[in-house]
Amino acid sequence: MSHNVSPGSQPHETGLDRPLYTPIKRRSFFMYAGATAGATALLLAGCKDDDNNSPNATDVGAGDTGVLNYAYALEQLEAAFYAQVLTSPYFTNSSTTAAEKQIFTDLALHEKIHADFFKAALGSAAIKALTPDFSKIDFATRAGVLAAAQAFEDLGVQAYNGAGRYITDVEYLGLAGKIVSVEARHAALIRDLITYNSFVGPLSGTTVSSSDVIDPNTGAAVTTANSTTSSVTTFRTERSKLPSVVLATANTFLADGSKISANSFG
Repeated sequence: MSHNVSPGSQPHETGLDRPLYTPIKRRSFFMYAGATAGATALLLAGCKDDDNNSPNATDVGAGDTGVLNYAYALEQLEAAFYAQVLTSPYFTNSSTTAAEKQIFTDLALHEKIHADFFKAALGSAAIKALTPDFSKIDFATRAGVLAAAQAFEDLGVQAYNGAGRYITDVEYLGLAGKIVSVEARHAALIRDLITYNSFVGPLSGTTVSSSDVIDPNTGAAVTTANSTTSSVTTFRTERSKLPSVVLATANTFLADGSKISANSFG
């Protein structure tokens, strides 16, 4: 049975519910989690506001098909980044540990599976293959690769969080939720390689980065109680970004002729 999405259609294919990724083994995840490094942050500020509206940009389309194409574009970008990491001077350097090489090998596999999944699901409605431009990224050093990986993973999580509101098909929303949970694990792992236990950033105080995954200034307090005690737990909110904001950054890593717009939503 076909899993293709044609414009204007909303198919419900049970085959879409198959596993979307090859999981990182639990033991390996916690083995890697203690690694630390002083990586510099990739500066994403200064992106032109009109990058998303370039006259030569490929628009992702409208409706659920447009949202899936938007996700497909971002997954193409991440897959291309990790594929280049695997051939980079950082990865082939003898000083790079086997553990880190395995991490990036796993991440490259995950992102390729995500991109291939969206391409197959969209079928003839899929946007074209995109050409990346990673000239701003330092692939020769650990700091450069980790900083770029953090920027891409954080952006991916925020993009899925921001795009969920535009999905009308419940099945597609569930699939997006599965994928963003994997992307969040990637983001956590990369951040732990840079600085241990840094995934959510500071939850109090004044040193708060706009790129942190959790926004310490939002959330809701929930009181739980039993017959003898009560306690208050504050649930923080993950950051989200609208497609127009995400693409203003993503387009800086796409070559001319491969820029993306999302003018029909976001």
